[in-house]
Amino acid sequence: MSKGFFVTVEGGEGAGKTTVLDQIETELIQRGYEVVRTREPGGIRIAERIRTVILDVTHTEMDSRTEALLYAAARRQHLVEKVIPALKEGKIVLCDRFLDSSLAYQGYARGIGFDEVKAINEFAIEGYLPDLTLFFDVDPQIGLTRIQSDKDREVNRLDQEKLEFHERVRNGYQKVMDVYPERIKVIDANQDVRAVYKDAMTEINQFVGR
Repeated sequence: MSKGFFVTVEGGEGAGKTTVLDQIETELIQRGYEVVRTREPGGIRIAERIRTVILDVTHTEMDSRTEALLYAAARRQHLVEKVIPALKEGKIVLCDRFLDSSLAYQGYARGIGFDEVKAINEFAIEGYLPDLTLFFDVDPQIGLTRIQSDKDREVNRLDQEKLEFHERVRNGYQKVMDVYPERIKVIDANQDVRAVYKDAMTEINQFVGR
């Protein structure tokens, strides 16, 4: 493999992204692929520190535009420090969230403006987009119920938002898919985790096998 593959997984809170990514990573490594597993915001030291600021449950006064800019800043550093080098080495990068999260959460659900958030992120990523994005589509009520029952899950500031906010996030992702229909594949995340993993691997197999 001369060029790596950049695969991202998106979805609302409680969509089961982390659990399924664990299984995807294991499967690809067993097949002999070099895999870099990472997340946003985070993945490297600077971005993880920005993540702490963004998701701190006590930072309730954070302005929406501040939030969007912090995400973009973390994304930029993560991209140049970890993602791009791995892709140049021919590795598969599996990333939990990327650009689409900012478009759905800040651009649409927060009401900042889809095009405005897209513009600041285009500045940050300089044309680097995922080769494949799996959108784990989950009913917001189901997702929030899962969060409440998972005692080991990291609790963040977004978990405290009301159901209406998470419904707007889901609508925001629909708009993102309208913009990037070729890149984004929808996975029904209302299913049990085994079915979600199977559907996700079907998409990855078709992509990697090209």
